[in-house]
Amino acid sequence: MTRVVVVGSGGREHALADVLGRTAESVVVTPGNPGIPGSVETPATELEADLFVIGPEVPLVEGLADELRAQGKLVFGPGRDGAQLEGSKAWMKELFAAAGVPTAAYGSFSEVEAALAYLSTMSAPFVIKTDGLAAGKGVVVTNDRAEAEAAVRSYLSGEAFGDAGSTVVIEEGLTGPEVSVFAVCDGHKAVLLAPAQDHKRIFDNDEGPNTGGMGAYTPLPWADAGLLEMVEREAINPTLAELRRRGIDYRGVLYAGLMLTPAGPKMLEYNVRFGDPETQVVLPRIDSDLVQLLMEAAAGNIESEPTFSNDAHVIVVCASEGYPASPRTGDVIHGIGAARAIDGVSVYAAGVKENAAGELITGGGRVLNVVGRGRTVDEAVAKAYEGVAAIEFPGMHVRSDIAAQARES
Repeated sequence: MTRVVVVGSGGREHALADVLGRTAESVVVTPGNPGIPGSVETPATELEADLFVIGPEVPLVEGLADELRAQGKLVFGPGRDGAQLEGSKAWMKELFAAAGVPTAAYGSFSEVEAALAYLSTMSAPFVIKTDGLAAGKGVVVTNDRAEAEAAVRSYLSGEAFGDAGSTVVIEEGLTGPEVSVFAVCDGHKAVLLAPAQDHKRIFDNDEGPNTGGMGAYTPLPWADAGLLEMVEREAINPTLAELRRRGIDYRGVLYAGLMLTPAGPKMLEYNVRFGDPETQVVLPRIDSDLVQLLMEAAAGNIESEPTFSNDAHVIVVCASEGYPASPRTGDVIHGIGAARAIDGVSVYAAGVKENAAGELITGGGRVLNVVGRGRTVDEAVAKAYEGVAAIEFPGMHVRSDIAAQARES
């Protein structure tokens, strides 16, 4: 009997539990949320299982994987040392340089005047990032120099993100389509999952502030067939080699965000966990045994190769009014059951809570993940938006152009 514990509380963890549950005898999610079956409030360190899968970045950066491994548990997720790749963008960029991974030119600063002086040498678009964790919101990409300067001041003053912004990374602005690739790593080698594309901006046509992600889709009909081979050769393998050189045994996901620029592919950043919302479309396409793959990676010896269905998957995020700055919460959600009753539609619970009457209510910025599947991206898009149309809560906001680039290709 294979028992799995998933750590986390959002739509990504709901999708992980759903796909892992295809072959695991039991899946527990901690702390989960009222919309995820199998949720418990018991801390992961007090649970027993054959495999622990850590979803979010914060517990990884804080060393939960190390703590579990010290208890003799089999864990999919890097230790605190490897999690620095997401915990510090400056450390990550320095590792890129050491490993020879192509990336944007950059500088890291903890003093306002030095940062503004560097910014003055750059041309638009301007990219300002917090060094530390900011829940996917610590990035400003703008063509307005005054807005970029204001972001630098806000971050370094501690006003925006506290200690997470005490150092900023200023990057060369790149142009081109972005791609998300998950590499499942066992410390020495990796296998890559199907690529996806995320939509970060809050409004249609990629307008408005960055969010944690408003939608995603896979497969990418416009991506070159050699994309994964290139990512593995030029980014993943050199990164694993450099981590090993530093004594870091990286067992978990390397989530590579890259941009296909006119000058060639360049790495934007790594995350050290499955991406949200890309996980919700990439993992459901796996038709091999995900539990076996993650157990092999956690044990340091990947032997199996993941296989994927040909179906397209598209996710549309249902967000609260006011997201990402000040999301409205506490509203009753209607229509989840009706959406799930539609053939080809899945609904994952993300930012939800439960009221005294036992009803699901909005509890965060990104509330629900509606996933449509179909033989083509067009079919999957239609299914996703059919599911969205069945759901209702006050102020619900969605983008209407998810996967538009794929539909135009």
